[in-house]
Amino acid sequence: MVDATLSLYKNAYTGLSKKTWYLSLVMLVNRSGTMVVAFLTVYCNTQLHFSIQQSGFIVAIFGAGAIIGAYLGGKIIDAWGFYPLQVVSLLLGGIMFIVVGYLKTFASLSIGVLVLSICNESFRPANSTAIAHYSSVENRTRSFSLNRLAINLGWAVGSALGGFLASFNYHLLFWADGITNILSAILLLKLLPYIKTGRKQQKGKKYSRVQSPYRDKVYRVFIVLTILFASCFFQLFTMISLYFKTQWHLNEMFIGLLMAINGLVIVAIEMVLVYVIEGTKPHTFFIGVGVATVGAGFMLLNVMPHVFGAAVACIVIITIGEIMSMPFMNSFWISRTSEHNRGQYAAMYTIAWSTAQIAGPGLGGEIIAHKSYSTLLWALLAICLAASFGYILLGRYSGYSSQLSVKQPVAEDSSIA
Repeated sequence: MVDATLSLYKNAYTGLSKKTWYLSLVMLVNRSGTMVVAFLTVYCNTQLHFSIQQSGFIVAIFGAGAIIGAYLGGKIIDAWGFYPLQVVSLLLGGIMFIVVGYLKTFASLSIGVLVLSICNESFRPANSTAIAHYSSVENRTRSFSLNRLAINLGWAVGSALGGFLASFNYHLLFWADGITNILSAILLLKLLPYIKTGRKQQKGKKYSRVQSPYRDKVYRVFIVLTILFASCFFQLFTMISLYFKTQWHLNEMFIGLLMAINGLVIVAIEMVLVYVIEGTKPHTFFIGVGVATVGAGFMLLNVMPHVFGAAVACIVIITIGEIMSMPFMNSFWISRTSEHNRGQYAAMYTIAWSTAQIAGPGLGGEIIAHKSYSTLLWALLAICLAASFGYILLGRYSGYSSQLSVKQPVAEDSSIA
């Protein structure tokens, strides 16, 4: 039994390119300092004494900057390539995290968070494009899962350490986030050689007309559904953190541990689960099931007793839903791209999550202020179920339900470690 389990884990991690591993290591270092966003609403409300609506607005501003950053990033990637954008966004984002830590008024923090987000979040489409470039058709979903593993292992470390630091001094969070961003840029330059991609860096090469993601009807529906789901999912790191603080009376250290559990569960089982289930059902099926599971986890927060063990159980259920859905979301959008439009598709996917980062906390704060946390949690269940049904219908409409694996473009770098 033990040998079979070890063999399963070994197979799940076999066959990924060396550059994919390097990219994930860069992401691990970067996300190990991810602390500010997880505690941003708590910081604004308890340290700067902003109202719940103002605290939600600050997070929404971060989302607005992410939309701008992603849109610009997509244009830059297709024109100049993903490599330089990754380096520049990490460096500028690191500097801005440190600067934002010194901003105390609502107006100055709003402006600072906007600039920070534009710089920092342009990294996301560049990173997604890099993963697609360094992976092969056969291992693309697992390559994204490995990157998510790095993100969530870093998130687990960052959340736990962030809760510890916040109990002493919130200002330390901004320094930790900034320094790890800068270290990630240096590591990227050391491990991965500069690569020329994008139209501007390949002069003389002729390009055929490529499809714009904004004209892809199936992709547009997918983006709308993703915004609905992501608006719910982001509540976990914004209003639910505040819910645990104000309604369950958990301190920052316990909240940090809960966020760390989310990352640790992903690290423990995602790669193996994706390896086992991929190809057994259409990608949209797994997305739909996962989204519905996330909604069920939010619903349970409404009925479970307000004790730490119950909070852990709910977080684990939400995390399993995340594992079932998000890797296959990446596979879905990548399957619709080519080398020459991948940046814009990645940007549009990032914009969907950034839009949710604006709408989710803002609407969540309004529901809490005018109704209750309980109303919010029931609403999250309803929206997740509707989105789940939509993903499954989209799979049937687009033909994805009739095939177990989605045809994907061949990666430019298919070297296997």
